[in-house]
Amino acid sequence: MTFPKKDDLVLNSFLSNYSGLIHKGMESIDEKNFLFIVNILEKAILNKKNIFTCGNGGSSSIAEHFVCDFVKGVSTDTSISPKVNSLTSNMPLLSAIANDIEYDDVFSYQLEKYGSKGDLLFCISSSGNSKNIINAIDIASKMKIKTISLVGFSGGIVKKISDNCIHINISNYGIVEDIHQSIMHMMAQYIRLRKINKLDKVEKIIF
Repeated sequence: MTFPKKDDLVLNSFLSNYSGLIHKGMESIDEKNFLFIVNILEKAILNKKNIFTCGNGGSSSIAEHFVCDFVKGVSTDTSISPKVNSLTSNMPLLSAIANDIEYDDVFSYQLEKYGSKGDLLFCISSSGNSKNIINAIDIASKMKIKTISLVGFSGGIVKKISDNCIHINISNYGIVEDIHQSIMHMMAQYIRLRKINKLDKVEKIIF
């Protein structure tokens, strides 16, 4: 579905269609896959591994927000201390890599310097075809760093090459980003809730 259409100017219809697509996207999330990814994140945190995030444009904001919600939010009233860093946050370094090497390498270059075997790379890419995200995943694979991605649209190359992925099959950047942001929040809050209730492992999804 293409949204919005050029003639979609009736406000109540526009709002209804926008919120309807958000609902559709949220309903498409597979609970078992969500829980599997939560377990991977929690395992990395408990093993004191580094979690790196990256994204472009609006997705870079979600990557930054991920750091805030996990480093501070998840650790609040719990005994765990997530080690999360965004590969989008150091603008002098990012611009130096982009200017002197290639923008396609801004994330992979940093990951090579900072990452270690057993770490985790969390990528956000609406299109799933951002070259710098693809390069980061390729480097992660070579370094034996697990990869998780949030993608939209058709899922692109990122969906195919990530170890784990949540795909929101909607072709609107704003809506995909809204859902990705919510997924990030849900993961952080669910992990925190599990730790507050001292649940080290959830074997099955409770409906």
